[in-house]
Amino acid sequence: MVLQQPINELFIQLKELLLALSDQAYCKSMPVLSGATIGQHTRHVIELFQELFSGYEAGRVNYEERKRDYLIESNQNIAVEKLEELSRLLHKSDKPLLLISEYGTDENEQVAVETNYYRELIYNIEHAVHHMALIRVGVITETDITLPASFGVASSTLKFRKAKCAQ
Repeated sequence: MVLQQPINELFIQLKELLLALSDQAYCKSMPVLSGATIGQHTRHVIELFQELFSGYEAGRVNYEERKRDYLIESNQNIAVEKLEELSRLLHKSDKPLLLISEYGTDENEQVAVETNYYRELIYNIEHAVHHMALIRVGVITETDITLPASFGVASSTLKFRKAKCAQ
């Protein structure tokens, strides 16, 4: 599957960062992240992928109903284990899914949209890149760790930059 490679590359970048971070840096509330932590952003990325995989069999995905595992945000070794587990679960056939969301003010007001597994993988890639960009800001602000130039940058932006340099 063509989407497996870019997802695994994101997971590898994130794992390498997590292994380089101190426990304190991983769990530190950062004003530049509106008080959030790198661990919280990491947990959020992981849990959306987990929800997609758990909803795959039932054909129904509701990211708002994801389980929140606070151990992921407080222990980067657990986060690394979860990323490795997700990497092993990626290879599934495309199939139709129903995406459930609750955007109304009424708790019982749900919107159901037809989607598919590959489309949701693409959403999760973009979502992960977005959160990794935020993580990048925290890392640059609070640590002396040097990140790859591609960390938290969309593939379309990387391609644009490369093409612009070639001109």
